[in-house]
Amino acid sequence: MNIKKLAELYVSFFKIGGLTFGGGYAMLPILQREVVTDRNWCTEEEVLDMYAIGQCTPGIIAVNTATYVGYKQAGTIGSIAATLGIITPSLIIICLIASILKNFLDLPIVVHALAGIRIAVCALMINTVVSMVKKGITDTLGVLLFAGSFALACFTPIPIVLLIIIAAVIGIVVKKVRGGEAA
Repeated sequence: MNIKKLAELYVSFFKIGGLTFGGGYAMLPILQREVVTDRNWCTEEEVLDMYAIGQCTPGIIAVNTATYVGYKQAGTIGSIAATLGIITPSLIIICLIASILKNFLDLPIVVHALAGIRIAVCALMINTVVSMVKKGITDTLGVLLFAGSFALACFTPIPIVLLIIIAAVIGIVVKKVRGGEAA
């Protein structure tokens, strides 16, 4: 067991969990920078795959990603360290906020601060979506799957998980028919 690696996983994911607001999707740009750019723990493609798998699995996408990265770096104990790192700040912040926020929710400065935070989180989410689209859609099939999935997700009650599974099956079948190897 490499204590230094476990501490590095915990601290990195603690930083991600403590410095982002707005939940899992708002964490994605910082998570991607920390995991891919700064630490080289994963490739861009692996992070995109984690996002996709995170959509299909129960739980919060940031927690699922932390668990995967931790496991990749240091096995089961690494996944525990990374997961604890990502959730600890939220637990601390939620406990603090729950104990005092109800006394301040009506103050105009708090109302305006929360409105500003929501806007910033939306901007971060849009940035992440644009980045994922640029890296994830690489051919005509990708464009068609994206457009079809997006339209179905927005305008039908079809569950997102089912859309992801269908898109994955179509991708595998088309890759095999074209003579490529499905990854």
